[in-house]
Amino acid sequence: MLEGWARQQGGTGLFQTSTIGFREQVVRRFARFTAAYPWQWSPEHVDRWITHLTTERRRAQSTVRGYQAALRLFCDYVTSPQHGWVAECEAHFGAAPAQVCQDWNTDAHLVGYQGDPGRRPMTRKEIQLLLDHADEQVEQSLRQGHKGALASYRDATVFKVIYAWGLRCSEASAMDVADFQPHPDTPELGRFGSLRARTGRRTKNAPQWRTVVSLMPWAVEAVQDYLANVRPRYRGGHLPAMWPTERGGRLRTREIEDRFAGYRDALGLDRALTLYCVRTAYMAHLLEDGTDPAFVREQVGHRSRRLSAVAVPASGPLCTMGAM
Repeated sequence: MLEGWARQQGGTGLFQTSTIGFREQVVRRFARFTAAYPWQWSPEHVDRWITHLTTERRRAQSTVRGYQAALRLFCDYVTSPQHGWVAECEAHFGAAPAQVCQDWNTDAHLVGYQGDPGRRPMTRKEIQLLLDHADEQVEQSLRQGHKGALASYRDATVFKVIYAWGLRCSEASAMDVADFQPHPDTPELGRFGSLRARTGRRTKNAPQWRTVVSLMPWAVEAVQDYLANVRPRYRGGHLPAMWPTERGGRLRTREIEDRFAGYRDALGLDRALTLYCVRTAYMAHLLEDGTDPAFVREQVGHRSRRLSAVAVPASGPLCTMGAM
C-alpha cells in the first residue's frame, strides 16, 4: 500500500521526495501506535493517537495537523476504488480499509488560532479573493485605457510570488530577475525551478540568502508572462530589479504594503490582515497538505523547529490557483 501510494504521489509531479517520505513515516508511526493493519483501523484509533500526541508528546498544533493530513490522504488512497485495495483486503482478510480521519476525532482536539489576528494565515478563500481581485484590476485598467495597467499587472504578480514562494515583503522587494534559478528537484520548470531569496531577517551567523524550491507551477507561468510581456515595458526593464517602477527605481516595501491594504479593504477582508498573513498562509497550506515540517522550515528560512504564528486552517488541497 505504501509503495503504491508513493508512486501515485510521485506520478503527479506535485510533491517533493521529502514530502512523500514524511507522509510515509507518519503512516508507519500510526500503524505502530495502533499495532494494527490499515483494514483494521478505526476512528477510535485516531482519537487515541491524537490525544497521545497532544497531551503526552506535547506536539505543536501545526505538527499534529500535518500528521492528520498525511493519514487522511493515505486513507483516501487505500479506500479509492480505482486502486483496488478495498476489494483486495475484503478478499484476503474479510475487512476493508476505511477513512478513519473524521471531523470529530481530528480538529476537535485542536483549539482555534488564539494569537494576533494580524499574523494569522489567510485562508485559501482569502488568498484566492486577493489574487482574483488583483487580476481584475489589471483587466479594468486595460478596458478603461488607464496607464496604471502596467503597475497593476506588476503588483498582481508580486502578490502571487509572495504567496507561492512564501516570501517576506522585504524579500520580494529585493528580488532581481537573476534570482530565479534551475533546481534538480523541479527540472520541468527550467530556470524557474527555485528562487534565491535575500533573507529579510538578518542574524549574525545566518546566510544572506536562501534557496526556495518552486512548488506552484501556476505561479511560475505568471512570472514568465510578466517577464515576457510587462517588465520590458518599464523604463528600468534593462536593470536587475525584478519589480521596476515607472521612474526606473525598485518597488519599495511600503508601496507593496499599501497596494495590499487597498485591495484588502476593497474586498472587505479583516483589516488586521497584513502581507505577513500571505507568507504564513504559504506555510500553513503546505503543513495542512502533509508537507514535512523540516522542509517547510527550510523553504521559509526558519531556524527554529517550531513554525511560529502558524495555525493551519481548514483542510483542503494545496492552493493551485488554476484561474490565475
